[in-house]
Amino acid sequence: MQLSEQEQRRREEKNELERLGINPYPPELFEVNVSISDIKENYEKQKTDYKNVSLAGRIMSRRIMGSASFAEIQDESGKIQIYLRRDDICPGEDKTMYNTVFKKLLDIGDIIGVKGYVFTTQTG
Repeated sequence: MQLSEQEQRRREEKNELERLGINPYPPELFEVNVSISDIKENYEKQKTDYKNVSLAGRIMSRRIMGSASFAEIQDESGKIQIYLRRDDICPGEDKTMYNTVFKKLLDIGDIIGVKGYVFTTQTG
């Protein structure tokens, strides 16, 4: 059986993640403390409750803009935009997690876990 071009690329990305010491299929549980629908329904009323959130979801879209990026993730309750800054993900000199893992090895459809705080962008 011959693999499609996309299947070959995805396997190469998986192998590169493993080479970097990242298990692309982690068996451990990623602790989620809020759902996307909870944030959308309650954030405006209780902003202080969303200073330390942990979400997991499937990447639906990405917009990479140099050292910062936006992505949309979806869980079972809805979609939300996340904002990532290279220097927040990689505070030291090694920028591999952002420059290689996020920008090149993760793709639409991948499931990720994110931790941070909720805020409203200038565009809402």
